Amino acid sequence: MHFFSDNAAPAHGAVLEALTRANPADAGYDGDALSRSLSGAFSALFGREVAAFWVTTGTAANALALAALTPPHGGVFCHRDAHINCDEAGAPEFYTHGAKLIPLDGPGAKLVPETVRAARAAIARDVHRVQPHALSITNATEYGQVYTPDEIAALAETARAEGLALHMDGARFANAVARLGCHPAECSWRAGVDVLSFGFVKNGGLSAEALIFFDPERAGATRVRIKRAGHLASKGRFQAAQILALLEEERWLENARAANAAADHLGAAAGARLLLPVEANELFVRVTAEEAARLRAQGFGFYDWAEGEIRLVTAWHHRPEDVAPLAAALRAL
Repeated sequence: MHFFSDNAAPAHGAVLEALTRANPADAGYDGDALSRSLSGAFSALFGREVAAFWVTTGTAANALALAALTPPHGGVFCHRDAHINCDEAGAPEFYTHGAKLIPLDGPGAKLVPETVRAARAAIARDVHRVQPHALSITNATEYGQVYTPDEIAALAETARAEGLALHMDGARFANAVARLGCHPAECSWRAGVDVLSFGFVKNGGLSAEALIFFDPERAGATRVRIKRAGHLASKGRFQAAQILALLEEERWLENARAANAAADHLGAAAGARLLLPVEANELFVRVTAEEAARLRAQGFGFYDWAEGEIRLVTAWHHRPEDVAPLAAALRAL
């Protein structure tokens, strides 16, 4: 009955079991066997050598990624509704020691190359203006829209032409991959992404996210930054264990497919009330204040998003029978 956020979803059983298996003493921080195996596991997943780190939050993953790509005097292009711009309390600016976020517009929280080129052209190339060094996109976006590999590649080409690195906030990367039905490499490094924040907490994890550098040399001082930022957990094996458990048997992908399927079920019920097509596991639905109150009176929990709009988020543990009551209530409005 709760559709507030997939952040509040239960931890997957395999994750909890992995934590128990990881309990015996091992080396501290990231020197344990599980943490040391993380880069290899992600290299196998993506089909190329990567440098992978665990961190405890998506905010940390995003901010640490941008700190590796952007100097303190630089800027980062992002969407106006991007999580890094709206929901991270200045963490990207803090971790980069002052880099400026430069928000851009686009429908469904998506950016297009023309917008990026126009924004770059509007910034004089002199010492009086903050010069952009990176472009950050979110997949799936804050409005549940999915960038295709071709769309990512077009943005990456634009970024390269302008001398920008490309970061992807993948808090719901699994949902995007599940919707696209492609190999994870196709909508990441092969399309031109340099650094990926790979979300696990929304998708069955407990307290661990992954930060992936597709060129290990770009990782640079990231391990030191993680320590300096207070994210180098002393018993890091518990962070690595969560991620590895979800990578095993493609649980991360199976979980995302379940969440997407539940969203599809609700989307079909909402019909013409949808603000945007359902492409991942978030729905934005037009309702009046009275209708929202009627839904809440039936026990359904969700966030008001804007005037006349609500957001519904499904999660990995939802099955059609779990969302059927809400679907019926939406149809009855």
